[in-house]
Amino acid sequence: MELPLLVALRDDGSVDPDLDPKFDAETLRLLFRKMVFLRALDEKALHLQRSGRIGFYIGAAGQEAAESGSGFALQPGDWLFPSYRDQGVALLHGYPLSALVAQLFGNSADATKGRQMPNHWCDRSARVVSVSSPVATQLPQSVGAAYAAKLRGEKNAFIAYFGDGGSSTGEFHVAMNFAGVFSTPNVFFCSNNQYAISVPVSKQTASGSIAAKAAAYGIQGVRVDGNDVLAVYRVTRDALERARAGCGSTLVEAITYRMGAHSTSDDPARYRSGEEVEAWRRKDPIARFAGHLRRLGLLDEAAEEAAAVEAREEIRRAVAACESAPPVPPESLVEDVYAEMPWHLSEQREWIRKTAGS
Repeated sequence: MELPLLVALRDDGSVDPDLDPKFDAETLRLLFRKMVFLRALDEKALHLQRSGRIGFYIGAAGQEAAESGSGFALQPGDWLFPSYRDQGVALLHGYPLSALVAQLFGNSADATKGRQMPNHWCDRSARVVSVSSPVATQLPQSVGAAYAAKLRGEKNAFIAYFGDGGSSTGEFHVAMNFAGVFSTPNVFFCSNNQYAISVPVSKQTASGSIAAKAAAYGIQGVRVDGNDVLAVYRVTRDALERARAGCGSTLVEAITYRMGAHSTSDDPARYRSGEEVEAWRRKDPIARFAGHLRRLGLLDEAAEEAAAVEAREEIRRAVAACESAPPVPPESLVEDVYAEMPWHLSEQREWIRKTAGS
């Protein structure tokens, strides 16, 4: 069973009325600026890593429509269970840029005190659950949280992000099956960017699509053009509304492409061709949306450049503020383990304080 690919932004410049969210002019411009900001953040973070100022980064270049379109659909009460490439969604959901940048540096400005890998951020106040390195562990976690909310009678949605490689895990099966059986308020957002690091999606599944697997679990499946920010927003919004209304879970597959490396530790030239990358680069989601706005008379070259300059300057200020913070105090090594520090850790903390200054 193959699912249709939902597309809002047509090649002729028109918008499918069934998928058009009917944003006003200012909202369209705002959404464009969010996409430009995410691209600028990637460019700056790559420069920081290559110059030795941070240790690691996972970019989202090419996936700005999937990130921004879906993140724009979230409401404050929703819970976000991201993967390590979803900083764009987290920022749209209230995670502060300063906290994200500080987490990349891992110094005393970092709320997690340098204990997490870069790109492994979290914020309880913004309802952003911690990123973790193991693939797809966030899926059953999101289902458990959603089931608890359902038992309490809450009306929030729980969205979890993963890649096509995550659909090959046992966690994917466990989460989908539980969501179907217990009709939990989940949205599973698969950013199918064609590669699980170096393994192509053709080696992940023999199904026609990942979204088609939803039928086997008794939940709704949707396949959307992940480079079409309007279609992604509409599909995600509808799925979140279904979840909040108690109508069960949805598996969204957004067809997109990771234009850069998997991470700053990866060389994608070893497993994919330049011709393939260039073909997808011509489908750049930012350029596609910019063309749509130009046709509507909402964007010109000056405004496009201004959006990029504004984004780079905001990121520069955040980097300057966070990079200047001092290192994490050595005694933090034994902190945050217990609600009340026991005597032996208290003694160790004092010993660290004394020896660190000697």
